[in-house]
Amino acid sequence: MKENKLPHNHDRNEEMILEKLPSAEECGLVAEMFKQISDGSRLRILWFLCHCEECVSNIAAAMEMSDPAVSHHLKTLRKAGLIVSRRDGKEIYYKLADTEVADLVHRVCEEMFQITCPLE
Repeated sequence: MKENKLPHNHDRNEEMILEKLPSAEECGLVAEMFKQISDGSRLRILWFLCHCEECVSNIAAAMEMSDPAVSHHLKTLRKAGLIVSRRDGKEIYYKLADTEVADLVHRVCEEMFQITCPLE
C-alpha cells in the first residue's frame, strides 16, 4: 500500500488507521457483494437457499414468483459466488455456496432478521 500523508496532523492515530485502510479495489469487491443482496427478492431467495437445496420451480413456488424471474435472481447470485448449482437429470438444484463470504452473508441476514437458522 502506498504511504498516505494527510494534509493536517491532528495527533489521532491516523497513521495506524491508514495502515489498515482497505484498498479501493477491496472496497469495490465488498460493495459489489452488497449490491448482489440489495434486492429484496434476491435476499429472500438467498436466505431460503441457506437452509435447503432446491430446484427453480420449487423456489419459484415458495417465493410466489415466476420461474424466469427466479432464474434471473439465481444467475445473479451464482455469478456473485453466493450459491452453487448441480444438475440431476433435467433438474438443476441450487444451494448456498460453501465459502466464508456466503456463510458471512447468511449469518448477517439472520442477525438482521432476528431469526435463528431453522436447521440448528
